[in-house]
Amino acid sequence: MLTTERRSLIQKVLKDTGRIIARDFSQELGVSEDTIRRDLRELASEGLLQRVHGGALPASSATADFSAREQMGMSAKVSLAKAAVKLITPGQIVFLDGGTTNVQLARHLPHDVALTVVTHSPSIAVELANHPLVQVEIIGGRLFKHSLVAMGTTAIDAIENIRIDTYFMGVTGLHPDAGATTGDHEEAALKRRICRQSGETFIMATTEKLGAASAYRIVPLSAISSVITEPDIPDGLVKGFKGLVANFVG
Repeated sequence: MLTTERRSLIQKVLKDTGRIIARDFSQELGVSEDTIRRDLRELASEGLLQRVHGGALPASSATADFSAREQMGMSAKVSLAKAAVKLITPGQIVFLDGGTTNVQLARHLPHDVALTVVTHSPSIAVELANHPLVQVEIIGGRLFKHSLVAMGTTAIDAIENIRIDTYFMGVTGLHPDAGATTGDHEEAALKRRICRQSGETFIMATTEKLGAASAYRIVPLSAISSVITEPDIPDGLVKGFKGLVANFVG
């Protein structure tokens, strides 16, 4: 089998099964484990998979810059936002993470609901500026341009002094093995801190994020209260999350 054929097969197997074990896959193909590991390194360098100990997971495609992500899957994000609104109780303190799907959630909050929304996202703060009953608390810090959120010690210090009822976490990947992941280690640490301060943590995940992984783990799936995703997700994809998330809503 040619190298290009083998690497195409690796990507197909990842898409179909959600993981590659280098030792097992090398035995199936009758090549050395070093050959498969070399393939995985090359594919990872091209952003086509996420390497893990002993093998690989599918790479998340949700890693484009913010303006590009805003245009992707708009109808799906709106549908998820409308479903997520139903999880919010009037009077709560809600933390809205950065991300284009959470912007849609802010945009679709009913004008008759009274809340306190805490956010480190200028985009979300602007969306809520004209909401008559939402009090907006903005977390400051250094702007992380990929996600358009504030980060750093200033943000962490502020978050540690807030008790949050409901947290809508933004992720770039959600995988049964890797958990909730993102592409930046500092952002992952901040999200983890917010999760610890929150009574419940929800994730809205479009289809391309399910079964995919980015480099930095935020929390395991057991820390997530609910995942809200698109309807008609393939059974094979949903099956991997059963029993790992308290509520998987499609």
